[in-house]
Amino acid sequence: MQQNTQKTLRFFAKHVARFKWLALGILLPLIATVSLGIAIPYFYKRFFDILASGTTPVESAPKLLSLLLMVVLFNGITWVLWRWVTYGMSIFQTRILANMNNECFDYLHGHSYDFFNNSFTGGLVKRVYRLTGAFQVVVEKFTWDLIPLAIRTLVIFVVLLAVNPLISFIMFGWTLFFFALSYGFALFKLKFDVARAEADTRIGAFMADSIANNFNIKLFSNLDAESKSYADLTDDWAKKYKKSWNIGTIAEAVQALLMILLEFAIFYYAIRFWEQGRLTVGDFVWIQAYLIDLTSKLWGFWRVIRALYESFADAEEMTIILNTPHEIRDAKKAKQLVAKHGKIEFENVNFSYAGKQEVLKNFNLTIKPGEKVALIGPSGGGKTTVVRLLLRLFDIQKGRILIDGQDIKKATQDSLRSEISFVPQEPMLFHRTLTENIRYGRLEASDKEVIAASKLAHCHEFIMGFPKKYESLMGERGIKLSGGERQRVAIARAILKNAPLLVLDEATSSLDSESEMLIQEALLNLMKNKTTLVIAHRLSTIMRMDRIVVLQNGQIVEEGTHGDLIQQTSGLYKRLWELQVGGYLNA
Repeated sequence: MQQNTQKTLRFFAKHVARFKWLALGILLPLIATVSLGIAIPYFYKRFFDILASGTTPVESAPKLLSLLLMVVLFNGITWVLWRWVTYGMSIFQTRILANMNNECFDYLHGHSYDFFNNSFTGGLVKRVYRLTGAFQVVVEKFTWDLIPLAIRTLVIFVVLLAVNPLISFIMFGWTLFFFALSYGFALFKLKFDVARAEADTRIGAFMADSIANNFNIKLFSNLDAESKSYADLTDDWAKKYKKSWNIGTIAEAVQALLMILLEFAIFYYAIRFWEQGRLTVGDFVWIQAYLIDLTSKLWGFWRVIRALYESFADAEEMTIILNTPHEIRDAKKAKQLVAKHGKIEFENVNFSYAGKQEVLKNFNLTIKPGEKVALIGPSGGGKTTVVRLLLRLFDIQKGRILIDGQDIKKATQDSLRSEISFVPQEPMLFHRTLTENIRYGRLEASDKEVIAASKLAHCHEFIMGFPKKYESLMGERGIKLSGGERQRVAIARAILKNAPLLVLDEATSSLDSESEMLIQEALLNLMKNKTTLVIAHRLSTIMRMDRIVVLQNGQIVEEGTHGDLIQQTSGLYKRLWELQVGGYLNA
């Protein structure tokens, strides 16, 4: 835990260092403000010494007024400086928070496809907010509490040292003991704060997942079960929060007792020194002013430490993510991949998902430039894995994948994926306009090009039926569209991208027969002059492919054209074809 706290502090320090001159411009006025504020009780000491001196009001009034003017002057200066510090903080914090959010956004998106499969979206968003929220707490506590408290303690110690060394050392020694005790309590409480933060994350992640699956909950009438699961999580959170809260309550009780003892000790010795004539009435006022000021700030010290460590606990989960290396990374001298011809080669590829048996074993496949190849086979045979490896969503354990002779592992990920148009089986859309979703294939495309791609993908017709047409918002993940409509938007996006390599993963699986006929025509146009890799379960959609490759258990068991494979007396492809064409009818 402490190691992660140090990493969090280093992360904060890195961003603060970018604005070090602005930070210095805040720190120096802050020191001056606190120091001037400590000087003000001295004028009140002199004020009461004059009142107690026995001089006549006529003689005392001018001196008292001059002291009052000094108090007003010092307060005026501190007021101006505080406004400067406040204004500087508004600039300082907002700039750093923007930078932190940007870094978290970029680093999160740099993680692998597998990372997001294993993480709750709601949980990730909450972790980013907690990290930036923790920075706000840390900066504010240091600026408004810890730095002023440190300055106050040192200046008061030095001033009281000149007035009465014994009282000065009592107050300073007590303060150090108070700091150490509060810090010890904070460290002890930290592990309970971490447990509370983790429980809170689980609540947020469960709620996000449950809301996203609201339709399933209704469909299966499982609201009671969901509510019970959520209640179990909130109950666990409440227990952990209560334990953390109780530790804090005990710490505050100990602090209050220490403050009572300090006040008694200070005034006990002050009375003794006053009896000896070594302290004046003004000195009593002066010491009391410092005592009230110091104890009031120290009373909040435990809350400051607690807030700091709670913030570090809140930030820990995101800190871990920021310190977790990206699983898929560009090589140090990665080059830009350019697919001039479009030849794809899998050479002796071996791959297995983490902790699972091999999916591909010595897999070899060559796709010629412009060739249309379909991958078919039973579920779990490795078809989708081949596509994921081509897109480098995972790294292979052995072998090579080449595009026009270029090893994709030695190319930048962005350049690789920019050469491939991919239409997934379940396309996800942004909660943005239809124009923005389609233009995502090529951000610089004009509105005319967007509409032309939409017409080719046969989604222009249903788009024009919306009240706002192309400016209609799609809802989270494109929920406002049917599955077939989402797939046609994804095809329009691929058409607009117009990359030399095309990958279709069940691209017509969500379409009705009429739409499929229209899309097949659009896809044939899209495939012209492109190397195409198609994954399909519906064999009727791949009859026109140049070559059909049949995968089973991660290996190629058959390949050829539809005509060649259907003529074989026995074979997996023929068996699958007969099952789809006539098997259900015979059954």
